Amino acid sequence: MSSAKNSTERLIKKYPNRRLYDTQTSSYITLTDVKQLVLDADEFTVVDAKTSEDLTRAILLQIILEEEANGAPMFSSAVLAQIIRYYGHAMQGMMGSYLEKNVQAFTDIQNKFTSNAAGALEGKPFSPEMWTQFMNVQGPMMQGMMNNYIDQSKNLFMQMQEQMQNQSKVLFSAFPFPSVPTDKK
Repeated sequence: MSSAKNSTERLIKKYPNRRLYDTQTSSYITLTDVKQLVLDADEFTVVDAKTSEDLTRAILLQIILEEEANGAPMFSSAVLAQIIRYYGHAMQGMMGSYLEKNVQAFTDIQNKFTSNAAGALEGKPFSPEMWTQFMNVQGPMMQGMMNNYIDQSKNLFMQMQEQMQNQSKVLFSAFPFPSVPTDKK
């Protein structure tokens, strides 16, 4: 099954001159074209033309960087700084998984609304303009729903962290560690 997936996945080669070559269409493409592939949910891999190193994540990050620099950014400086702080931290893997699951949950909610709305619109596609109108009316409700979800996630995370600390204390209290002297002045 994975070989079938790989055969339908587009291969894009990045050359030293920073040009991107789509092997499926046998033509050079731009970062905007790669962004369109993402928007169209087309599977693709970007590799270095010389070394065959996978550069897909780097290209996706480059697209995000351009999107953040143009128009209305999705992330505040405070959020970006906090994400940077998680690199090299013991919680890095958990944070990545947490963000991925939350984005997936948000996507699932969006798909549910889209499918429900499509039924109400008798099969007509839910256009970006319709989403804008919908969000103007339903935005506060959805924001409240997402805030509740995030608060619940935060509370569960804090409970899990507290349980881990308590389990660690119990586990390590069984070992005969020497007491650490305290400085009393």
